Amino acid sequence: MFTQGLTPRPPQSPGPEQIADVRLAASKMTGATRRAFEAEMTMKYCGGNARQAESVFGWGRHTVELGLAERRTEILCLGAQSACSGRQRWEDAHPQVAEALHQQAEAHAQQDPTFRTLLAYTRLTAKGALEGLRAQGYRDDQLPAPSTMAAILNRMGFRLRKVVKAKPQKKIKETDAIFDNIKKKMPMPQ
Repeated sequence: MFTQGLTPRPPQSPGPEQIADVRLAASKMTGATRRAFEAEMTMKYCGGNARQAESVFGWGRHTVELGLAERRTEILCLGAQSACSGRQRWEDAHPQVAEALHQQAEAHAQQDPTFRTLLAYTRLTAKGALEGLRAQGYRDDQLPAPSTMAAILNRMGFRLRKVVKAKPQKKIKETDAIFDNIKKKMPMPQ
């Protein structure tokens, strides 16, 4: 890179302490973040040379080259392992049954009586939800285990616990005076 008549700066050579710090920092990162960091340090200390970064920092030159290519093109590369692996969530595999479960749980749900949270509490247990879905005609091979059902209900925002009733406030001294005043104002039936 040339800037108005100035000669380009040669890459800085890191000292042993800096090398240890950079290696430690890179070891705490994974994936695209790590590759971006390694590419940045390679540009700063090794002039963009992946082989030199390999000898100075001990990083794999193919990883550094991939990081440099991602930096240059601004396109992140995903490995086949992260892109194609993993089991699909039950809700994604069975969307119609999940919708029926949501409707069933919504029918049994009740707002937190203190109105302090947005959570919906429900008396519906995982076992009860499974029985309800079976009653609607869904087969056992479409339904998860009870422990999985509990996790699914939690992901949907329903907490499986007894619904606490709103507790009445304790009687205060002015209560009798308030009710006496109301009785005086209301006409007596004859």
